[in-house]
Amino acid sequence: MDPTRPQDEVPRKLSQKSGDNPPQNFGKNSGKTPARAGGRISADVFRDGGMAPRAEFWLAVRDITPLALGVAIYGLAFGLLAAQATMDALDIGVMGALVFAGSSQIVVVERLVAGAGALSALVAGLALNLRLLLVTASIRDVFAGRPLWQRLLGAHMTTDENWALMLATRARGVKVGYWYLVGGGACLLVTWLASTVCGVIFAAAIPEPKALGMDFAFTAAFIAIARSLWRGRGDLWPWLTSFAVVALAVLGGLLDPSHALVLGGVLGAVVASWNRQEGKQERGQEDGPETGPETGEKAT
Repeated sequence: MDPTRPQDEVPRKLSQKSGDNPPQNFGKNSGKTPARAGGRISADVFRDGGMAPRAEFWLAVRDITPLALGVAIYGLAFGLLAAQATMDALDIGVMGALVFAGSSQIVVVERLVAGAGALSALVAGLALNLRLLLVTASIRDVFAGRPLWQRLLGAHMTTDENWALMLATRARGVKVGYWYLVGGGACLLVTWLASTVCGVIFAAAIPEPKALGMDFAFTAAFIAIARSLWRGRGDLWPWLTSFAVVALAVLGGLLDPSHALVLGGVLGAVVASWNRQEGKQERGQEDGPETGPETGEKAT
């Protein structure tokens, strides 16, 4: 080797001959935040063109923290009212860890406080949670090819908040997926468990929660949840359908409130699906090229 030649010149020429791509630019505007060790990019930051699991997990925790603060507020309200159903901190903690669906838990406890049976409360909670089947189905690419335990964990950790946040992050061009979903869900789960248990403990120190107007907390929390689910005018007809069906069934004495919720939820989902299909057809007609009646070639 020629001692006067720089030592890195030969590897550089070999790399150029082999057709290797030049190092990627991870600058300020690249949209990626790789870890660095000794001035070099850590090899485990990106995998298969995306972010590494650990980095993706903690990015989700950071992004969802503002939403977690809102979850803590109605989690505290839920804990306060759950105490009226003679549920202690252990009951609420186990229920939250196994169910992890705030709206369903609120409905179940509300039905128990109202004197409904356990089966009726369970049916009402399950009916309200049916929407999560559609939510997880809409991100089935996130679960594709993963082992069963990861699919079960991901489905359990999926909520309205981290699902919407993941879609919004993807829309900004950041490649996130499974571990972003799980990281956001884990942050919300810890927040929900801590706030609900604190609510139960706090309620034990209050002799008469109704005297402070805390019996309205269920209603207030449910209104807050419903408001967070509203996405625009496209939700108007499904919501009105569900509301009208439940109101007619309950006020007319046709069905038990729990069964009326199931019927209203199913019919509202049917209307939402119909609206979605109509919207797809309209967009297809607007975006699709005009074709000739026989040849299928673009009309001129």
